[in-house]
Amino acid sequence: MSIKGLEVINIINKIADVISENKLYLTELDAAIGDGDHGLNMSKGFEAVREKLVDDNGENLGNTFKKIGMTLVSTVGGASGPLYGTAFMKAAPVLNNKSEMDLDDFINVLKASLDGIKMRGKAVAGEKTMIDSIEPALNSLIESKEKGLSIIDCLDNAQKAAYEGVEKTKEIKATKGRSSYLGDRSLGHQDAGATSSYLILKTIYEYIKGE
Repeated sequence: MSIKGLEVINIINKIADVISENKLYLTELDAAIGDGDHGLNMSKGFEAVREKLVDDNGENLGNTFKKIGMTLVSTVGGASGPLYGTAFMKAAPVLNNKSEMDLDDFINVLKASLDGIKMRGKAVAGEKTMIDSIEPALNSLIESKEKGLSIIDCLDNAQKAAYEGVEKTKEIKATKGRSSYLGDRSLGHQDAGATSSYLILKTIYEYIKGE
Protein backbone atom coordinates (compact mmCIF):
# COMPACT_ATOMS: atom_id res chain seq x y z
CA MET A 1 0.00 0.00 0.00
CA SER A 2 1.40 3.38 -1.04
CA ILE A 3 0.10 6.83 -0.23
CA LYS A 4 0.08 9.29 -3.13
CA GLY A 5 1.73 12.69 -2.76
CA LEU A 6 -1.53 14.62 -2.60
CA GLU A 7 -2.74 12.27 0.14
CA VAL A 8 0.44 13.00 2.11
CA ILE A 9 -0.38 16.71 1.83
CA ASN A 10 -3.95 15.97 3.00
CA ILE A 11 -2.45 14.22 6.04
CA ILE A 12 -0.26 17.25 6.78
CA ASN A 13 -3.36 19.46 6.60
CA LYS A 14 -5.18 17.09 8.96
CA ILE A 15 -2.24 17.31 11.36
CA ALA A 16 -2.60 21.11 11.22
CA ASP A 17 -6.29 20.68 12.17
CA VAL A 18 -5.47 18.40 15.11
CA ILE A 19 -2.70 20.64 16.42
CA SER A 20 -5.07 23.61 16.21
CA GLU A 21 -7.79 21.68 18.06
CA ASN A 22 -5.29 20.76 20.80
CA LYS A 23 -3.32 24.01 20.98
CA LEU A 24 -4.72 25.07 24.35
CA TYR A 25 -4.23 21.58 25.81
CA LEU A 26 -0.61 21.49 24.61
CA THR A 27 -0.02 25.00 25.92
CA GLU A 28 -1.42 24.03 29.34
CA LEU A 29 0.93 21.02 29.47
CA ASP A 30 3.83 23.28 28.56
CA ALA A 31 2.81 25.96 31.06
CA ALA A 32 3.20 23.47 33.92
CA ILE A 33 6.91 22.89 33.31
CA GLY A 34 7.99 24.99 30.31
CA ASP A 35 7.45 28.31 28.58
CA GLY A 36 3.71 27.79 28.14
CA ASP A 37 3.71 28.42 24.41
CA HIS A 38 4.11 25.01 22.77
CA GLY A 39 0.54 24.58 21.52
CA LEU A 40 0.14 28.12 20.25
CA ASN A 41 3.54 28.05 18.52
CA MET A 42 2.88 24.67 16.90
CA SER A 43 -0.55 25.75 15.70
CA LYS A 44 0.88 28.92 14.20
CA GLY A 45 3.60 26.88 12.48
CA PHE A 46 1.30 24.29 10.95
CA GLU A 47 -1.13 26.96 9.76
CA ALA A 48 1.82 28.55 7.94
CA VAL A 49 2.66 25.11 6.51
CA ARG A 50 -0.93 24.73 5.30
CA GLU A 51 -0.65 28.02 3.40
CA LYS A 52 2.76 27.07 1.99
CA LEU A 53 1.40 23.80 0.58
CA VAL A 54 -1.66 25.26 -1.18
CA ASP A 55 -0.02 24.98 -4.60
CA ASP A 56 2.01 21.82 -3.87
CA ASN A 57 0.90 18.81 -5.92
CA GLY A 58 3.02 16.29 -3.99
CA GLU A 59 4.94 15.19 -7.07
CA ASN A 60 8.28 15.54 -5.26
CA LEU A 61 7.72 14.79 -1.59
CA GLY A 62 11.36 15.56 -0.85
CA ASN A 63 10.73 19.18 -1.85
CA THR A 64 7.45 19.15 0.08
CA PHE A 65 9.13 18.01 3.30
CA LYS A 66 11.96 20.51 2.86
CA LYS A 67 9.37 23.26 2.46
CA ILE A 68 7.53 22.11 5.60
CA GLY A 69 10.76 22.00 7.61
CA MET A 70 11.88 25.46 6.56
CA THR A 71 8.44 26.91 7.29
CA LEU A 72 8.37 25.40 10.80
CA VAL A 73 11.86 26.69 11.57
CA SER A 74 10.94 30.21 10.48
CA THR A 75 7.49 30.43 12.11
CA VAL A 76 7.51 28.30 15.29
CA GLY A 77 9.05 29.95 18.35
CA GLY A 78 10.97 28.29 21.16
CA ALA A 79 12.73 24.95 20.79
CA SER A 80 9.88 23.31 18.86
CA GLY A 81 10.50 25.11 15.57
CA PRO A 82 14.12 24.07 15.13
CA LEU A 83 13.39 20.52 16.32
CA TYR A 84 10.29 19.82 14.22
CA GLY A 85 11.78 21.77 11.32
CA THR A 86 14.97 19.72 11.46
CA ALA A 87 12.88 16.53 11.59
CA PHE A 88 11.17 17.34 8.28
CA MET A 89 14.34 18.65 6.61
CA LYS A 90 16.33 15.54 7.55
CA ALA A 91 13.48 13.38 6.24
CA ALA A 92 13.33 15.26 2.92
CA PRO A 93 16.22 13.41 1.19
CA VAL A 94 14.52 10.06 1.93
CA LEU A 95 11.62 11.18 -0.29
CA ASN A 96 13.56 13.02 -2.96
CA ASN A 97 11.86 12.68 -6.37
CA LYS A 98 9.18 10.39 -4.89
CA SER A 99 5.51 11.08 -5.54
CA GLU A 100 4.23 8.49 -3.06
CA MET A 101 5.17 6.84 0.23
CA ASP A 102 4.99 3.24 1.41
CA LEU A 103 5.63 1.75 4.85
CA ASP A 104 9.38 1.41 4.25
CA ASP A 105 9.52 5.09 3.27
CA PHE A 106 7.64 6.06 6.43
CA ILE A 107 10.02 4.04 8.61
CA ASN A 108 13.00 5.72 6.94
CA VAL A 109 11.35 9.14 7.30
CA LEU A 110 10.75 8.58 11.01
CA LYS A 111 14.31 7.33 11.51
CA ALA A 112 15.84 10.32 9.70
CA SER A 113 13.54 12.67 11.66
CA LEU A 114 14.53 11.10 14.98
CA ASP A 115 18.24 11.28 14.13
CA GLY A 116 17.80 14.96 13.23
CA ILE A 117 15.98 15.73 16.48
CA LYS A 118 18.64 13.95 18.55
CA MET A 119 21.40 15.82 16.75
CA ARG A 120 19.72 19.23 17.00
CA GLY A 121 18.48 18.83 20.57
CA LYS A 122 21.54 16.91 21.81
CA ALA A 123 19.13 14.61 23.60
CA VAL A 124 18.41 10.90 23.95
CA ALA A 125 15.45 8.85 25.17
CA GLY A 126 14.68 9.13 28.88
CA GLU A 127 15.18 12.90 29.17
CA LYS A 128 11.51 13.94 29.04
CA THR A 129 11.39 15.18 25.44
CA MET A 130 9.60 14.40 22.16
CA ILE A 131 12.15 11.61 21.64
CA ASP A 132 10.36 9.65 24.38
CA SER A 133 7.32 9.21 22.14
CA ILE A 134 8.98 9.11 18.70
CA GLU A 135 11.63 6.48 19.45
CA PRO A 136 9.22 3.85 20.87
CA ALA A 137 6.92 4.47 17.89
CA LEU A 138 9.77 3.87 15.43
CA ASN A 139 10.89 0.71 17.24
CA SER A 140 7.31 -0.56 17.27
CA LEU A 141 6.90 0.21 13.56
CA ILE A 142 10.02 -1.78 12.66
CA GLU A 143 9.02 -4.68 14.89
CA SER A 144 5.46 -4.78 13.52
CA LYS A 145 6.72 -4.74 9.92
CA GLU A 146 9.11 -7.60 10.66
CA LYS A 147 6.15 -9.60 11.98
CA GLY A 148 4.39 -9.05 8.65
CA LEU A 149 1.51 -7.05 10.09
CA SER A 150 -0.69 -4.87 7.88
CA ILE A 151 0.11 -1.17 7.47
CA ILE A 152 -2.93 -0.27 9.59
CA ASP A 153 -1.79 -2.54 12.43
CA CYS A 154 1.80 -1.29 12.14
CA LEU A 155 0.64 2.33 12.44
CA ASP A 156 -1.78 1.47 15.25
CA ASN A 157 0.97 -0.22 17.28
CA ALA A 158 3.27 2.74 16.64
CA GLN A 159 0.80 5.36 17.88
CA LYS A 160 0.05 3.19 20.94
CA ALA A 161 3.78 2.95 21.66
CA ALA A 162 4.03 6.75 21.32
CA TYR A 163 1.16 7.15 23.81
CA GLU A 164 2.89 4.84 26.30
CA GLY A 165 6.01 6.96 25.82
CA VAL A 166 4.06 10.11 26.65
CA GLU A 167 2.72 8.48 29.82
CA LYS A 168 6.24 7.51 30.86
CA THR A 169 7.41 11.12 30.61
CA LYS A 170 5.36 11.76 33.75
CA GLU A 171 7.84 9.55 35.63
CA ILE A 172 10.94 11.24 34.20
CA LYS A 173 12.75 14.17 35.78
CA ALA A 174 13.44 16.75 33.07
CA THR A 175 17.11 17.23 32.16
CA LYS A 176 16.66 19.21 28.94
CA GLY A 177 15.21 22.61 28.13
CA ARG A 178 13.38 25.07 30.36
CA SER A 179 11.74 22.31 32.44
CA SER A 180 15.16 21.02 33.57
CA TYR A 181 15.37 23.99 35.97
CA LEU A 182 12.47 22.53 37.94
CA GLY A 183 14.31 19.32 38.83
CA ASP A 184 12.08 17.02 40.89
CA ARG A 185 9.13 19.40 40.44
CA SER A 186 8.93 18.33 36.80
CA LEU A 187 7.90 14.84 37.94
CA GLY A 188 4.22 14.01 37.47
CA HIS A 189 3.90 16.20 34.37
CA GLN A 190 3.84 14.86 30.83
CA ASP A 191 6.04 16.47 28.21
CA ALA A 192 4.26 18.75 25.73
CA GLY A 193 6.63 17.92 22.85
CA ALA A 194 6.18 14.20 23.35
CA THR A 195 2.42 14.80 23.38
CA SER A 196 2.39 16.76 20.11
CA SER A 197 4.55 14.04 18.49
CA TYR A 198 2.03 11.44 19.64
CA LEU A 199 -0.87 13.48 18.25
CA ILE A 200 0.88 13.64 14.86
CA LEU A 201 1.43 9.86 14.78
CA LYS A 202 -2.14 9.21 15.93
CA THR A 203 -3.48 11.50 13.19
CA ILE A 204 -1.48 9.64 10.52
CA TYR A 205 -2.86 6.31 11.76
CA GLU A 206 -6.46 7.56 11.87
CA TYR A 207 -6.21 9.09 8.40
CA ILE A 208 -4.78 5.92 6.82
CA LYS A 209 -7.30 3.77 8.67
CA GLY A 210 -10.11 5.96 7.33
CA GLU A 211 -8.84 5.49 3.80
